[in-house]
Amino acid sequence: MSRNALLSSALSLAVILSMSASAQTTGLHQHFQVKLPAALRLFPEPLAQGGRPGFKFRGTKGWAWTPEQYLAEIPWLVKFKMNFLMNCYTSMYDLEHHPNWGSDPQANRWWEEFPEAKKKAYEDIVRECQRQGIQFCFSMNPNLASERMVNDGSPESVELLYKHYAWMQGLGVKWFNVSLDDIGQGINASSQAKVVNEIFHRLRAQDAEAKMIFCPTFYWGDGTGEKQKPYLQELARELDQDIYVFWTGDGVVGPITRRAAETFRGLCGHRLFLWDNYPVNDNQWTMHLGPVVDRAADLGEVIDGYMSNPHGKQNQINRIPLATCADYSYNPRAYDPARSVGQAILHIGGTPKQCEAMRDLVETYPGMLICSRPSTGFNAVEDQFDRLLQAPDSHQTALGYIEHLQNLSARLKKEFPDSYQPAQQTLEHDLQTVRKKLAEKYP
Repeated sequence: MSRNALLSSALSLAVILSMSASAQTTGLHQHFQVKLPAALRLFPEPLAQGGRPGFKFRGTKGWAWTPEQYLAEIPWLVKFKMNFLMNCYTSMYDLEHHPNWGSDPQANRWWEEFPEAKKKAYEDIVRECQRQGIQFCFSMNPNLASERMVNDGSPESVELLYKHYAWMQGLGVKWFNVSLDDIGQGINASSQAKVVNEIFHRLRAQDAEAKMIFCPTFYWGDGTGEKQKPYLQELARELDQDIYVFWTGDGVVGPITRRAAETFRGLCGHRLFLWDNYPVNDNQWTMHLGPVVDRAADLGEVIDGYMSNPHGKQNQINRIPLATCADYSYNPRAYDPARSVGQAILHIGGTPKQCEAMRDLVETYPGMLICSRPSTGFNAVEDQFDRLLQAPDSHQTALGYIEHLQNLSARLKKEFPDSYQPAQQTLEHDLQTVRKKLAEKYP
């Protein structure tokens, strides 16, 4: 079989397998293909005359990003008509000396002063956001992977946490976040609310325009679960009514409906900010590059703000799915994911060959939403290869798929010699993985 025939056979079978795995879905879920448009159009999709953006606040956060990553993304937020940037609370950990923060309680020493170099770096980020018209939101999570809780009933603890918020307020910051998500200790709505209220009230005493968003421990679903409901009802009673609450949707990841948003908001009794867990990869060896899908067009009638959760190291290539999130959150009723991802590539890419390489990378990593696999660690390349190995004549088709990945890797290196390095490293990592799988099956 010739090289082109081998590659064509592998890709054709990959499409068939993908379609059969999503037989109950339609559209892009069933057959994802990116069509590059002939010309640029205004982006995000313009509003109808007199119309307002679907969400008043639209933006992203980091994912254990470095200061350099935050600064690099601010111009793109402006380009995509976004107006909100929140630091990842893990960025405030001592990642410089304890990068494995999830298993190292020494990383999150929230009660200590930040090093001066770190403070200066984040002051530069705040000033750049202010210069560009972006609302910067300062975030911390004192109870995650930490040896000391803040809601332990100790006034000293609140004081030690508050000093960081006072520092940021002194820079002119208006938006603040306390996150107590993904924790295994201190899960008590009443004591959590007391801490958040105290910090918020102190901020409000200094600036009547100060705003607070709280990420609760139960932040997903419609809130009617056995443990969720009493927790959220307690928040409704105890948390200051001017505080927003973060919510990730019907699940931690996956589709998001208006019905679930209304139910959750009714139980927690507060205005919501959508923390959209897309295209986040939780810093794993994978990428989710397809357009955001399965978000209700009328969510903005229930939710005030929209915040995308991004990739970890791959912040540059993250701009493609982020652009579609911007397009959706700006004009959700006119949002067309197929149109959006094509326009995103054209607005981000450079030459035609660069745009074509980006398109092929997006088709190779369509992501957890397009593939209906709600997991931040889902890897489309490995998933596709595993299914190819199960098909008849799998040796030849698997070889063809590997050749496709090798060709794509070579094109990316040629077209982007000085950028998108983490994305290229991810592809190389997956190439090594599938080669190993092939050798195990066909030694």
